[in-house]
Amino acid sequence: MREFIELLKNSVLFEGTEEHEIISMLKCLQGKEKKYDKGEYVLRAGEMSASVSILLKGRLLIQNDDYWGNRSIVNSIGPGEIFGEAYAVPSSKTVLNDVVAQEQSLIMTFDLSKILTTCPAACQFHSRIIKNLFFAVSKRNQLLVEKLWHISRRTTREKLISYLSQEAARNGSSSFTIPFNRQQLADFLSVDRSAMSAELGKMRDQGLIEFERNRFTLLNK
Repeated sequence: MREFIELLKNSVLFEGTEEHEIISMLKCLQGKEKKYDKGEYVLRAGEMSASVSILLKGRLLIQNDDYWGNRSIVNSIGPGEIFGEAYAVPSSKTVLNDVVAQEQSLIMTFDLSKILTTCPAACQFHSRIIKNLFFAVSKRNQLLVEKLWHISRRTTREKLISYLSQEAARNGSSSFTIPFNRQQLADFLSVDRSAMSAELGKMRDQGLIEFERNRFTLLNK
């Protein structure tokens, strides 16, 4: 576990903690590690969840399939990010989306009761974790608002411009790598893949962007 201490320090759940504090917190919270192969489901829609998880290695997709099998990608989860926090309360309903391993992944899961209930040792870190969990929920809501902004654009080009502009701002560079392949990007933006690929080609021909696989560069005309 020590190999992931630096990753945990930079995660929203353990923000503001030092290495020795994280080690103590992990013992108190009794986190459990589990590996998932590519394509394996971490959570399925319709399940109940009473845990909060953090991705240590790999990448996950939060996705939803409708009755006819049409897929929508809600978000991508990278190392150090948490998931499941929206459902880990006693009054929450079943999970709405599937969480699937995009590649071989390692996850650490915490029972929410271990976080919300003060331990017998009166661990001083619980209040910090609860505060960080609140900020994590707030950040997740912000990401959902960002996605809503992208998909509310009227045309495929407007959706692409909105998303790529946001990614450039997030990375602080006009060149960046997105966490989606073409089909996944189309599912994320709720557009037809063929139409999206054609629009990307037009934007490249017009000198607006350059791209190779999932690496993009935004250009000034």
